[in-house]
Amino acid sequence: MTKTTTGPAAPVLGTRALNRATLDRQLLLRRSPLSATAAVEHLLGLQAQNVRPPYYALAARVDGFAPEDLSGPMARREMVRIVTLRSTIHTHTAEDCLTLRPLVQPARDRELAQFRKGLAGVDPDRLTALARELVEAEPRTMKQLRELLSVQWPDADPRALAVAARCRLPLVQVTPRGLWDRSGQVTLTTAEHWLGRPAESSPELSAPPGQAGAPVTPDATVLRYLGAFGPASVKDMQTWSGLTRLRDAFERLRPRLLTFRDDNGVELFDLPDAPRPDPDTPAPPRFLPEFDNLLLSHADRTRVVPPEYRGRSWQGNQAYCTLLVDGFLSGVWKLEGDALVVEPFGELSRAQRREVTAEGEHLLAVMHPGRGCDIRFGTVVPGR
Repeated sequence: MTKTTTGPAAPVLGTRALNRATLDRQLLLRRSPLSATAAVEHLLGLQAQNVRPPYYALAARVDGFAPEDLSGPMARREMVRIVTLRSTIHTHTAEDCLTLRPLVQPARDRELAQFRKGLAGVDPDRLTALARELVEAEPRTMKQLRELLSVQWPDADPRALAVAARCRLPLVQVTPRGLWDRSGQVTLTTAEHWLGRPAESSPELSAPPGQAGAPVTPDATVLRYLGAFGPASVKDMQTWSGLTRLRDAFERLRPRLLTFRDDNGVELFDLPDAPRPDPDTPAPPRFLPEFDNLLLSHADRTRVVPPEYRGRSWQGNQAYCTLLVDGFLSGVWKLEGDALVVEPFGELSRAQRREVTAEGEHLLAVMHPGRGCDIRFGTVVPGR
């Protein structure tokens, strides 16, 4: 990890201080009165590799949340599912879809470069135009895109053709995909077609004055990232976004930001008026879904993941739903038949078990009313 000298005046933020600051901004110290849409906007999106994680993420964060609070805006095209940050599917507000997708285009270009052998002889601009025509005529599955594009380029790798369409175009998953208990197969169209307006309508996408055609700058997104995940380093934001070379943006913003150091001497940036609670602020247990952004959005994850538990929320390519106790990763959980099974990594005190049980009851009441699940404490499988 690269250390940055920030001078003797830069205060040190220890692990618990970073933990409480991040939890506060992630709406996990206390449930927020924000609407689901406003919460998704504040958080700059929710990881959505599967359909249900965004719903569980909001149940942990938003007071009075019900699944329809997310399904409704998605059905009304106020929120969408699209590949953005870290080349993974996220649920975003319509406005953030139009802003963030163009901003992360360099990462999509790097992804596409891995398939260049399978695209030999393919005109990328022609492919983009044809793919746009196909998905805007009617939503298409990736299988349909492969087959239709292969008609034009029979010698190309069909999978590479479909990946090229996904990388070159802002393809959203149309509903009913993503709706609670009403989800369908993945079919795609362009964000502009689905939302009825172009990406250029977003203020952040305007070129700086006098610099028409200049690349989109990430400055506004840096400020929003710090508001949702800070205090944070340059590498932290690069991990969250999948982008590189963000140092210049932080340097442009330095006069507007505060700087700190972590216990390893790494420079951290933050908004002057952002909350930084006392490290001893109580943090209630929270049940988080697999792939929750809290665990994926920093280069140094020790602010949430104790070193001894590193890697224990994953097995191969499988991510587990996770449990926070006292603000830190402390176990995994799953719905199994008629039970919510909680598997702590270590011993919980009697008081902690009571708090975890109460939070589990809340989860079941919000997400699975009438299901009648029991809450059981299990044993973590060896190796996890």
